[in-house]
Amino acid sequence: MAANTAIFKYKYNYLRVMSNKEKSSYQSIDSVFNDSNVGKEVSLRGWVYRIRPQKNYTFLTLRDSSGIIQTVFATTPETEKLTLESSVELSGIVKKDARSPGGYELEGRILAPYHIAQDFPIKEHQSTELLNEWRHLWNRSRRMTNIMKIKAATLTYARDWLNKNEWYEVTPPIINKGACEGGSTLFKIDYFGEEANLSQSAQLYLESLIFSLDKVWSITPSFRAEKSKTPRHLAEFWHLEAEMAWGGFDDLISVKERLIEHICNQLAEKNYKEIEAVGGDPVHLKNIKAPFERWPHAKAIQFLNKKGFNLPPDGNFGTKEERELTIDLKQPIVIYGAPVSARPFYTKINPLDEKMVLSADIIAPRGFGELTTGGQREENLERIVERIKKEGFDPKNFEWYLDLRRYGSVPHSGFGLGIERILRWICNFEHIREAIPFPRTMNIVYP
Repeated sequence: MAANTAIFKYKYNYLRVMSNKEKSSYQSIDSVFNDSNVGKEVSLRGWVYRIRPQKNYTFLTLRDSSGIIQTVFATTPETEKLTLESSVELSGIVKKDARSPGGYELEGRILAPYHIAQDFPIKEHQSTELLNEWRHLWNRSRRMTNIMKIKAATLTYARDWLNKNEWYEVTPPIINKGACEGGSTLFKIDYFGEEANLSQSAQLYLESLIFSLDKVWSITPSFRAEKSKTPRHLAEFWHLEAEMAWGGFDDLISVKERLIEHICNQLAEKNYKEIEAVGGDPVHLKNIKAPFERWPHAKAIQFLNKKGFNLPPDGNFGTKEERELTIDLKQPIVIYGAPVSARPFYTKINPLDEKMVLSADIIAPRGFGELTTGGQREENLERIVERIKKEGFDPKNFEWYLDLRRYGSVPHSGFGLGIERILRWICNFEHIREAIPFPRTMNIVYP
């Protein structure tokens, strides 16, 4: 126990600049968890995660971005002032203790509170509504910390795969004039007195860049004013999108499959602790292997109708249908082909069946629904103008986009992957709002 604890408080100057020596003396918590540190004194900084005062000793659990560790100090008037989420710097001797988080604890030596927090409003067993209202504080929780680490890793592995396969990352705008996914879900804004929209998708701009870079991708926020209360819809979400010149329909499906396989396998190997901590299954992710089973649209309709859905041959799939398609599966499936009416103007019509387009969705197993959607793009100028008019848009608003069909048009394909959607599946979330630090839905716009 901490028999010779010295406790003090800095008289902090808020403009105080620490020396490089001082900065380097602090370790991350996870770096302490090593037998080579036993008996050594280490210095840490972070926030009070738990505190349990007793008559003679106070058990303080410290957290930082890397983990938590228990520290034992002698109980004094100073330790009794500490509260949850107070920020502190401390040092102590590393001791092995199987009962403590991580198997180690610190025998406290020096404790330097930086700020004593007010009574923290988040207690155990809070309602979802309150956690959404206090999202700026709930993001400190171990659960949200692990989720954000998984999300960061997902983006890293996606970027690694795309870089390795010679795709160029680009930066398309998120303010534009036209619609990409239909006019009914646009968020309109005043752009210096002119009407504009928040981006539904970066796709049209990515298409323009394939003429110089061949294969391009981006990660941007997308905005959809959908009045949907399903557990897989957000009004603002992060969107990985990719477009490739000379890419056919089969090429597109293969890229999507291999990208998802890579992300899942890397997470299973390198982030299994965080995934297990939030309720996901790393073994399931490790077993995701491309190519996935491929179903034509007609087979999916037939399967669903046997389940009692009563869909017409050109029926479209919503949340319930997508859930039923894969509720009993362990691998994603590809549903290829879709009714012309169910896809935007830029999706190429199947030359072998004029009622269908060359579209392909990857549906997550265990009923988690669509992960990616994409298809071959219409490269013919006259056909795409006709489709734009049929959907009620003015071709004048797409003149720059139509130029891509006037000057060196080529066969090309692309897709979009919803980052929060794949995270929901990976982590086994009931609702997609867990997959983003500050969710935006029909009912949530604060904080």
